[in-house]
Amino acid sequence: MAREAKPFKKESITIDFLIQQLGDTVGVELTKLNDVPLEDRSITESNLHRPGLALAGYLDLFTHQRIQVIGNTETRYLKNLSEKERKSSFKKILNFELPCIFFTESNDPGTTLVKMATKAKTPVFQTPLPTIEFMSRLKDFLNDQFAFQQAVHGALVDVYGIGLLIKGKPGIGKSEVALDLVERGHRLVADDVVVVTRKEESVLMGAGTDIAQHFMEIRGLGLIDVRAMFGIRAIRFQKRVEVVVHLHPWDSDEEYTRLGMVDSFHEIMGVKIPLVKLPITTGKNVTVLCEVIAMNHLLRNYGYDAAAVFADRLTDKIKDKDSAGPSRGIEYFEHDYE
Repeated sequence: MAREAKPFKKESITIDFLIQQLGDTVGVELTKLNDVPLEDRSITESNLHRPGLALAGYLDLFTHQRIQVIGNTETRYLKNLSEKERKSSFKKILNFELPCIFFTESNDPGTTLVKMATKAKTPVFQTPLPTIEFMSRLKDFLNDQFAFQQAVHGALVDVYGIGLLIKGKPGIGKSEVALDLVERGHRLVADDVVVVTRKEESVLMGAGTDIAQHFMEIRGLGLIDVRAMFGIRAIRFQKRVEVVVHLHPWDSDEEYTRLGMVDSFHEIMGVKIPLVKLPITTGKNVTVLCEVIAMNHLLRNYGYDAAAVFADRLTDKIKDKDSAGPSRGIEYFEHDYE
C-alpha cells in the first residue's frame, strides 16, 4: 500500500485572503475603515480576542497576536471616556502589532481612533453583524483554515448517508468499487486522493483535490468525469469519514471476524474510525457488501447491534433449562405453507 502523507496545517493566512473569503465564501458584509496594506499582516491562529481588559489598562494577558473584535461593550466603554482618555485607552492596544480590528453591529470607532489605527498600520473593519454571530462565522472559517489535514489514498463514497473510505493496495479495485456504487445511486466524494480535515476533536471531513475532484481513473479505460456522466446527484463535495473499508486479497493465514463481536479501528490524525477488513475473492460482490457495511453502521448508530443481539439470544438459549438437543427452528407453522 502507498505510504500515507504526513498531516499538515497552514502556518498563517494573510488579512487580504481572510477579507476576500469572508465576503465571497462566508457571506459577511464588511466595510474597510482605513487605507492600510493588508498583505503586511498575517493571522497565525484561529482563536479570537475581545480586548475589553486591555482597553481598561490590563495588558499582562493581552493576546495581541489574535484578531481583535470590538463589540457593544467595548465601544460604549470607549464612548464614556473623555477624548484624551479614549485616545490613551486605544493607544494601549495599538502599541502591539495587531493583525486587524473588527467593529461589530455597525459600531463607529470615530475619525480619531481610525487615524490612530492607520498610523499604527492596523487594518480596521466594520460589520453590521451582531458580535456573537460574527465571531461564530469567523471562528468557523479560521478553524477550517488552521485545521490539520492529511492526503489519504483511497476512494470516499457516500453510501446511504455513511461516508465509506475504501482503501487497499494499488490495483485492488478501489475505483471500480466506487464506480459501481455510483452506478447504483450512491455519491462519489473523491477518488484516488482524499484530503481529510480534522474538525473539532473527533470529526474527520473528506474532500477531493481541486484538480482531480470527481474524476476517476479506471485502469484499462482511463479518466472519466463522474459529474458529467452521471449528473450532479452522483457527487458530493465533502462528506464525513465514518467507516474505513480495507480491501485486500484473501489470505488463508489471516484471521477474519465472522461474528463482528470485536471492533477494529483505523486511525487518521489521532481519530479512530471503525475498520472493516474485506478479503477479495473471485465472485464476491464487494459493492453489495459495502452497502451492507453502511447499513450495519446505520443500525449501530440507532442502537441496534446484530452481533450483540445474536449473543444475547445464544446466552438465553444456554440458560434455558428446558432446551434439549440442537435447535429445531420453528415449532409450529400456523398453516403457513407458502
